[in-house]
Amino acid sequence: MRIDLHTHSTASDGTDTPAELVRNAAAAGLDVVALTDHDTTRGHAEAMAALPEGITLVTGAELSCRIDGVSLHLLAYLFDADEPDLLRERELVRDDRVPRAQAMVAKLQELGVPVEWSHVARIAGDGSVGRPHIASALVELGVVPTVSDAFTTEWIADGGRAHITKHELDPFTAVRLVKAAGGVTVFAHPLAVKRGRTVPESAIAELAAAGLDGIEIDHVDHDEATRDRLRGLAADLGLLGTGSSDYHGSRKTCRLGEFTTDPEIYGEITRRATGAFPVPGTGGRPA
Repeated sequence: MRIDLHTHSTASDGTDTPAELVRNAAAAGLDVVALTDHDTTRGHAEAMAALPEGITLVTGAELSCRIDGVSLHLLAYLFDADEPDLLRERELVRDDRVPRAQAMVAKLQELGVPVEWSHVARIAGDGSVGRPHIASALVELGVVPTVSDAFTTEWIADGGRAHITKHELDPFTAVRLVKAAGGVTVFAHPLAVKRGRTVPESAIAELAAAGLDGIEIDHVDHDEATRDRLRGLAADLGLLGTGSSDYHGSRKTCRLGEFTTDPEIYGEITRRATGAFPVPGTGGRPA
């Protein structure tokens, strides 16, 4: 089985619609794909309706969190999307995205960048606007050559000249809420130092003690030495170790199925989940 547990669609900051994403996942030879848009489950219904036969959808979300001034992302799988407390927190994060992005555009304008909010809004479309949309605008304007080049302290990385913080969950609260909604939690790309500051391993240990289920190990932003380090940490803390592409369509260079999760780990995730269940494809609707 080929299992990719971290992908994004146009419901947040990917370039594939949810329907396109699941069809592309099937074409890439995946058996299981998780749709984990940022702080939203809005793409799930479309993905389910289009799900080709032979592939299974894991519903999820990537939750924006912050601890001691450091941003981190928590992958939440197979939770009850209608559970009111978790839904309320996701809406708070989502509702802060537009004013935060507008403030970042204003900062960029102060730095002499000729970017307009209408430009960023057009790129975001119906998705949850975020920094990748701003980064794409900077690429289109010729300010930076790639989306990744915008995520530096020169521009919009954490602590960057045009960075603005947003409402983010306390990760301990997030773990508790996801578990209460019957879901499973995995710390996304925990040592992706190229993205900015990362939390210390002691914080990962504290999260594990609070109920965190796993950490994402095999990821494009982790080199081999980092993956080995994380494998040892997962073993020490009794955490599940996952692998995934963090696919964003054409917005990033990673490919669907570039990294995958061991079937036994996937089986344990589904065993622990009680809020929702994986959805098997039945043929989907036509493109």
